[in-house]
Amino acid sequence: MRSTRIAISAAMLGALALPALSATPVSAATVPTAATAAPAVSCHSLPPLPYAVHASAVTIRSKASAKSTALGVLYKSHKFSVSKRSGNWLYITDRTTGVKGWVSGTYVYRDVRTCLD
Repeated sequence: MRSTRIAISAAMLGALALPALSATPVSAATVPTAATAAPAVSCHSLPPLPYAVHASAVTIRSKASAKSTALGVLYKSHKFSVSKRSGNWLYITDRTTGVKGWVSGTYVYRDVRTCLD
């Protein structure tokens, strides 16, 4: 049992040390030229990402209030469009079922695009 632990430890240390030994020195690293640089288009100029349901299901309500009447349920698989906002509430049209109403912006929102420039 103890020899197995020692063998596993030695293998792990070898696996960790191998990339460090084969790494290129900093002085030998190549500097990217204009031909290999990223394109000039910034991700900030791209259109925003679409709205998505970030819960298994969201209640569609008659008013922008959690205490209002429930009209239906919006599932992740449903197609929907957003026409207006009021605070943290979105007025949607569920194109799968045809129900129109308000959903909470806590569960339905756009994903955030990550820009690495």
